[in-house]
Amino acid sequence: MAKNEKKQLSSLSGFTAGAIAACGAVTVTNPIEIVKTRMQLQGELHARGETKKVYTGLFQALRVIFKNEGIRGWQRGLGSAYVYQVGLNGCRLGLYEPIRRGLADYLLGDPDKSTLGINVFSGAVSGIMGAISGSPFFLVKTRMQSYSPVFQVGTQTHYTSLWNGLSSIYKTEGFTGLYRGCGSAVVRTGFGSSVQLPIYNYCKSILETYSIAQGPAQHLMSSAVSGVGVCIVMNPWDVIMTRMYNQRGNLYSGLLDCLVKTVSIEGPLALYKGFFAHLMRIGPHTILTLTFMEQTRKLMMWVEGVEN
Repeated sequence: MAKNEKKQLSSLSGFTAGAIAACGAVTVTNPIEIVKTRMQLQGELHARGETKKVYTGLFQALRVIFKNEGIRGWQRGLGSAYVYQVGLNGCRLGLYEPIRRGLADYLLGDPDKSTLGINVFSGAVSGIMGAISGSPFFLVKTRMQSYSPVFQVGTQTHYTSLWNGLSSIYKTEGFTGLYRGCGSAVVRTGFGSSVQLPIYNYCKSILETYSIAQGPAQHLMSSAVSGVGVCIVMNPWDVIMTRMYNQRGNLYSGLLDCLVKTVSIEGPLALYKGFFAHLMRIGPHTILTLTFMEQTRKLMMWVEGVEN
């Protein structure tokens, strides 16, 4: 038992490893996140005939943003994204294993055993914890990314920094305003997190069992499959969350109201608006995050003097 315990990272180190890995990944994928956000929002006004459709595809949107807003346009909200990733993925990736092991020990009598149900539940719980802790930062990030000085898509709010956004929201909407749309974030992240690490770990075990791939190739293949699964499950709730966070006033009274209005006005396929951009964002992001995670965990194990 002492030997097994020695091999486990502390929760703090697991949190730190997940946060560093996610920040590295978001640096690369932030431009695609901006495209996804704007494509998901432009349907709000386009469906009511209030604006033309500006962004028609991922690569077209990247060109339009760069042409009109420059390199800074590609990295709007990056500071907010970093802080959000620390809260979200520090919990989602760093706390998944302690929760899973605790449940396995309690339910199965052995922390090294597991079941699909335990894996999914652990992923959902760690994701929900991350969504709650990161919600105010995602709120600011969404509004900063949706803002364009040239083309209006959705409600436009101009914040000069993360702190400016947080203080402005607090002054105008109070403390509860900082958690506007948090319920939709919990649902969205709960769905995504419930499948991300279980799929990743399952793919790793299959590749190991049949000696298909080892090392970085194994991590890359497992991450790619995990990213596709996450995107399929998460996209409808991602659309709802983006619109809930970006709204000013009371366009939507809640998650279900937003869901009903979106589907009734724009059709069921509206829930998959920006899917390709989302896949191109979440695929590389998942691959980079989980691949980096393997390395940051090794780093934290070295820092703690834990045997690999």
